[in-house]
Amino acid sequence: MTETNVATIANIIQLAVAPVFLLAGIGGILNVVAHRLARVVDRVRSLESGVGTADAKARELRTLAILDRRMRLCHWAIGLCVVAALLISIVVIILFIADLAAINFAIPVSLLFIAAMASLTLGLLLFLSEVTIATRSVRVDEKFIARRKARP
Repeated sequence: MTETNVATIANIIQLAVAPVFLLAGIGGILNVVAHRLARVVDRVRSLESGVGTADAKARELRTLAILDRRMRLCHWAIGLCVVAALLISIVVIILFIADLAAINFAIPVSLLFIAAMASLTLGLLLFLSEVTIATRSVRVDEKFIARRKARP
């Protein structure tokens, strides 16, 4: 390889570093959402196997409906984050191809990156929705909460 080729490849790698860090971040997000989904699925399985009395059954059915909604949100969040990761991967590939083939792919790369960010944003919003539903559906009984005493 000539010195110019090495410098060109080094420049391409520098351009690709930021998207690769973004991929690592998306991987971390996917790990968190997948873990939450697994916990919801485990909870659904335990509730479905133990639906008992009529009173408990009504409460458990309400809980199952909430868990079903949370599963759907996690599923869509994972899907959108995976789409974002795939789009970022395509951006990195195009950056290499465009530079090696001396083709101007500025507009497609820009559009793919915008699409990736939109997909990631929607995935994060769905994740936030799932977390909000989870925290609103769980209430700690007052007898377990130590209240602070008012200061004189």
